[in-house]
Amino acid sequence: MATIQVVTMNYISLVLKSLLAILLLLCLLQMPYGYYQLVRFLGMVIFGWLAFIDSKRNDKTLVIIWISSAILINPLIKIALGRTIWNIVDVIWAILLIATIWTDKKNLSVQNRS
Repeated sequence: MATIQVVTMNYISLVLKSLLAILLLLCLLQMPYGYYQLVRFLGMVIFGWLAFIDSKRNDKTLVIIWISSAILINPLIKIALGRTIWNIVDVIWAILLIATIWTDKKNLSVQNRS
C-alpha cells in the first residue's frame, strides 16, 4: 500500500511540475494581470507541495529551494522585482522544474524495474 502511495505522489509531482513550468514560461508573453496573480497563487501552492514531498524524500537542498520559491512568488506579500527580472526568474524556475522532472522520471523507471 505504501509503495502505491509513493508512486502516486511521484506522478502527482511530475504533473504539477510540468503544469507550473508551462505556466511560468507563459509569463514571458503579455498576459492579463489576473494571469500573473493566478500563477503566483498556484506557484506558492505547488512549490509548497514540492517542499513537502521532497522533505519526505530527505532532499534538503530541494526543500530549501522550493520553500524559498514559495516565499518569493507568494501573492500575499508581493516582492517587486520588475518585469525583466521576473522573466529571468521564471525561466530559471522552469529549467529547474524540467530538470527535476527528468531526474524524477529516471528514478521512477529505476524503481519500476526493481
